[in-house]
Amino acid sequence: MLLPGLLYFLIYKYVPMWGILIAFQDYQPFLGFSGSKWVGLQHFRTFFGEETFWLLFRNTFILAVYNIVFFFPLPIVIALMLNEVRKDLFKRWIQTLIYVPHFVSWVVVVGISFIFFSTEGGIVNNALATMGQEPVKFLLSKDWFRTIITSQVMWKETGWGTIIFLAALAGVDPGLYEAARIDGANRWRQMWHITLPAIRSTIIILLILRIGTFLDSGFEQIFLMVNPLNREVGEVFDTYVYTTGISQGKFSYSTAVGVFKSIIGLILVTSANRLAKKFGEEGIY
Repeated sequence: MLLPGLLYFLIYKYVPMWGILIAFQDYQPFLGFSGSKWVGLQHFRTFFGEETFWLLFRNTFILAVYNIVFFFPLPIVIALMLNEVRKDLFKRWIQTLIYVPHFVSWVVVVGISFIFFSTEGGIVNNALATMGQEPVKFLLSKDWFRTIITSQVMWKETGWGTIIFLAALAGVDPGLYEAARIDGANRWRQMWHITLPAIRSTIIILLILRIGTFLDSGFEQIFLMVNPLNREVGEVFDTYVYTTGISQGKFSYSTAVGVFKSIIGLILVTSANRLAKKFGEEGIY
């Protein structure tokens, strides 16, 4: 039973790791791994020396912080609210309603955003026009870009993120709540002293895993939303790899950028895991 899973990870996860070698080569597809010239850390030095490096790092970092601060707690809050719903039919209806956006592609999500926020014909700007307000260039503004990106993530992925927390909440012993009610604890006290401590380990593990993908802002969503007027705040590592590395055939250079992101992710995961263990949590290993 384990064999299909092991083969999947071996073929699609571990074998491709050899591809990071091209980050240290002047890789030419017709020469292959063995025939391409070894250049060491040249591509990394070039990347760190680029004027756009700190711009990319800043944009990626800020979007990652937005996701941690605004998106990560939201599935926990929704799961806690759903856990308090006593009518199963209504609860299942709400769950289905918030799960559905996860299965919508980013192309459709961006299309919906254009319908709502475009300057000409957008639902929001039409509403502003009826109130005598000037149209707001949401999709072209640098000030609105990060807010829209984070809002899209929250709308699309919050429902899916609640699944794990609802599963963790299902494992809480009902006897604890009965004992708390006998002692006079209201629902707020029950949630604070029973529910949250019961799912604390799940929250910590998912937070560590989220930190591991800190610099992964998502290529498709950002690529579809970026335009010349908001590129200064919208260009991130993922889109830079495509526009500079893949489109121009700089395979070694783009791989070096990917290796840099992976190393940062590894450092963040190990640091967060060590910090969690220091405070008495189990961590992920």
